[in-house]
Amino acid sequence: MNRLTVLFVFALILSIQTNAQRKKVKDQNAIKSMCGCYEVGFNFAETFQYSKDSSYTPSKIKHDKALEWVQLVEDKKNKIVMQHLLIVGRPSKKIVIKHWRQDWVYENTKLYTYNANNKWLFNNLPKKSVRGQWSQKVYQVDDSPRYEGTATWIHADGKSYWENTTDAPLPRREYTKRSDYNVTVRTNKHIITNEGWVHDQDNDKVVREKGQKDIILAQEKGYNTYKKVDDNKCKAAQDWWAKNKSSWSIVRAKWDLVFQNGQDIQLEKKVANKPLYGHLFSKEFNFNEDSVSKLIDSFVIK
Repeated sequence: MNRLTVLFVFALILSIQTNAQRKKVKDQNAIKSMCGCYEVGFNFAETFQYSKDSSYTPSKIKHDKALEWVQLVEDKKNKIVMQHLLIVGRPSKKIVIKHWRQDWVYENTKLYTYNANNKWLFNNLPKKSVRGQWSQKVYQVDDSPRYEGTATWIHADGKSYWENTTDAPLPRREYTKRSDYNVTVRTNKHIITNEGWVHDQDNDKVVREKGQKDIILAQEKGYNTYKKVDDNKCKAAQDWWAKNKSSWSIVRAKWDLVFQNGQDIQLEKKVANKPLYGHLFSKEFNFNEDSVSKLIDSFVIK
């Protein structure tokens, strides 16, 4: 290989690396742009149903509004963590509710995918299959796992979006009301807009039984809009997080230890007649490493 060929190859490699880094910065900026204070519109409607039961009743159409603060918790080279906090109640007496959390990890090969019956399967993916991708891991209000998927952020025609299909438990709006299906196959699309962002969803309500083919009971459209407003409107959530963030860092750290085992995870729905969030949100619960560790361990089925 002559000197000119070597220089050409070197320049080509450098160009590819530079473009990849520029793309990664765009990805990071898109993800972090979802932080801040938002007026949120939650919209869900069952679009099609396939039940052979003539008495089948579809879920009611849902239209809700809320104020939500999305807190940037961690901002590292290959990991971005964001905590959602709902603000409800009268202006004179605002109540902050810890909502869902989303972690974004660059070129993540270790994912947990939901199976059914409160069980998540560990998947170790080949590096080449996630090259340039970001995984999004979504957590319950108690920081237990919910769903996770990996895909490439797309920046084209003035738009930035990320789309993935993965399995998940029933959403909170459904699991206390529906028992005729046990898995939600979610297609999630996060779209950055001039006003904020949109969480666009196309969901299959699935009946999954071991050794049998999945049955789609119904399909659902979700369209949640996040319109950015002045951060001062979410001061109650910012103050709540400043007061409680150290407690929840202990919870995240314990869950990280559970996930690091690289094994399938199955969780109890209740311990001592309470779900995990019932214990963690109790005024009597004492947040420290020992109490958090023992509590979460009691929910992990060995």
